Amino acid sequence: MTMLVESPPKSKIAKPPPLVKRLLDHLFIECGLAARTITEYQRDLTALWNDFEEWDVEPGDISMDDVRQHIVRLGEHGYSVATIARRLASIKVFLRFLHGEGILRRDIASLVESVKRWRNIPRTARQDQVEALIHAPKLGTEWYLRDRALLELLYATGMRVSEVADLHVDQINLDLGYVRCMGKGRKERIIPVGKPAIEAVREYIEDARPLLLHERHCAYLFLSRTGRRLDRTNIWRLVRKYAIAAGISTPLSPHTLRHCFATHMLSGGADLRIVQELLGHANVVTTQIYTHVDDKRLREIHRKFHPRQ
Repeated sequence: MTMLVESPPKSKIAKPPPLVKRLLDHLFIECGLAARTITEYQRDLTALWNDFEEWDVEPGDISMDDVRQHIVRLGEHGYSVATIARRLASIKVFLRFLHGEGILRRDIASLVESVKRWRNIPRTARQDQVEALIHAPKLGTEWYLRDRALLELLYATGMRVSEVADLHVDQINLDLGYVRCMGKGRKERIIPVGKPAIEAVREYIEDARPLLLHERHCAYLFLSRTGRRLDRTNIWRLVRKYAIAAGISTPLSPHTLRHCFATHMLSGGADLRIVQELLGHANVVTTQIYTHVDDKRLREIHRKFHPRQ
């Protein structure tokens, strides 16, 4: 299956071998995988291919021993269990592709067992710490309206940092109080936005964003001082900067605010399925990681409803 189509998004990763490129084209065009997912496949499979080249392994002769040797090398290089699990998933797709193309004579994809992923409890912050973070941008400091609106929206919606960075002005409805978020796999979801975040974003759009635009046009909601899209790295730096200003000593990132959103919603009594929808999780199992959070509330419910209390 040869795809003479537009290539997947550019990246700084080494150019993939032709066979890997064919698979990436297939995943990008026919399967509609997100750009960042394609980039992960490219990174994983290019590393795999480099090992096979070093060991003089031809694509048609790949064995389980070759795959195991590659996984052992990943472990020796200090990769986490989660990263190895993701790379194994990429390898399975690649092996299945090679067999389907008639290149790999034996279908060994089914023999590749997934590494059991250890689910770490997400790092969160207390509600008072989040409040301190949101109020860390001070009146009169440069671009405080943008930064306050950014922090408010991250916590109000639980959006991923990439989703906030890619958000366009026309995707947020300030009158009705919701945001149209384009998530993983190009799936759109609607997320309600609370009054504090709406007011902060409205003030930013009216009073600060025009100054950042410099009379140019840009569709993105959050802009840098040069009038371009505020990227994920800069958003991470801003969150860390204000966490320090708020006196929060534990590491805090945009993803921590996503964890806080889910944790505090469940703590307040929100249904797990609703939180799943708001976060854009394809499987509720992913959302269940947050149910650890409020053991105090669980004890209260147990005392209230169990007959033997």
